[in-house]
Amino acid sequence: MPDWTAPQRPADHAEETLVAAIMDDTYPPGTQLPGERALAAQLGVTRPTLREALQRLERDGWLTIHQGKPTVINDFWREGGLNVLSTIVRYDQQLPPGFVTHLLEVRLLMAPDYARAAVEHDPANVQAHLAQYPNLEETATAYTAFDWDLHYILTIASGNPIHPLILNGFATLYEQVGSRYFTLAAARAASRDFYRALLEACEQRDASAAERITREVMANSIELWQR
Repeated sequence: MPDWTAPQRPADHAEETLVAAIMDDTYPPGTQLPGERALAAQLGVTRPTLREALQRLERDGWLTIHQGKPTVINDFWREGGLNVLSTIVRYDQQLPPGFVTHLLEVRLLMAPDYARAAVEHDPANVQAHLAQYPNLEETATAYTAFDWDLHYILTIASGNPIHPLILNGFATLYEQVGSRYFTLAAARAASRDFYRALLEACEQRDASAAERITREVMANSIELWQR
């Protein structure tokens, strides 16, 4: 069988190396990058390749390129976009305190809305997934996978195409957090109760109940995580 693993493109290498340097404060916000020639040599890439990487980083909000002047690192927490967020979650060793709690608070705002919309627009698809919950193995891995699939299905069924785009940005972190969160027996029990209640709401086509149930469980998940 052929080897489908492609080597990393030089521009990708340059981009990821620079992001790591920004995240670990080698280049904190407000600092200037070295000149193009020196930086390309440091990264082991050509100057055109470096320019490609810098243009991507500027597009996402990591830095600002000034023609004829040094490139400046932005305060990406204030100036970055969704692409920055999806990149940040890959650097879990450098995340600031409370980052996961803040993400869970955002989910508390989003999830009740897409759960309500999903039961309004496509309850059968949600119901088909939830019907499998009684067979869940009592492992963090099984619960993490099932829970991710549930929220993905809910976002798709909601009919709002922005919901899955936002959720997909957290895929890597979701797996990492879930593998720790669901080691708690209380977390698995709370989620199992959630699946059962949401399934009943789907069967009854009760979108308001789905919204209320999801809000309560998302709030409870923050408390469990903080413990």
